[in-house]
Amino acid sequence: MPRRFIRRYMPHPDRVKENRSLRFLGTLIHDPNLWHLNRHSVARAMAIGLFWAMIPMPMQMLAAASCAIPSRANLPIAVGLVWLTNPLTMPPVFYCNYRVGTWLLGTPTFAMPEHLTLDWVTSLLQTHWQPLYLGSLVMAILLAGMGYSLTQLYWRWWVGRSWRRRQANRLQDKQRADHS
Repeated sequence: MPRRFIRRYMPHPDRVKENRSLRFLGTLIHDPNLWHLNRHSVARAMAIGLFWAMIPMPMQMLAAASCAIPSRANLPIAVGLVWLTNPLTMPPVFYCNYRVGTWLLGTPTFAMPEHLTLDWVTSLLQTHWQPLYLGSLVMAILLAGMGYSLTQLYWRWWVGRSWRRRQANRLQDKQRADHS
């Protein structure tokens, strides 16, 4: 079941609850629904984590956690998915988001200089932030919707498959018992 696979890589809730850096959340993280692995909490966590992973901003994990807590999504999954945009993946992901934004706005894309300088990056962010954030918002909404839907579908498929296998095994056991 997906639950076993996910549980293998998740930290134990007690370890997270006792973390000193999370004390500011108080008793909010003690809600057991934030740690349950069920179809709905995992699907909500997928949507929240994928959404915030696509938004170029500092402290994405805090934003994901602050959305996961009131929506009762699985907290570790929502926060962990934000790391899809890590220092290695950020440049290509955000460049693709920028290209989507320029396509939607109908604006020309920038040309890469021969040598990257801090002045070039600063001027680029000052002049091209609209396509970056529009593309990021569009991609965030699309990925969040896809993540939620695909998680719901996969979970239902997995449970149905497991149920059919159990039924087939019970039928085989009954047939063996009848022939004995």
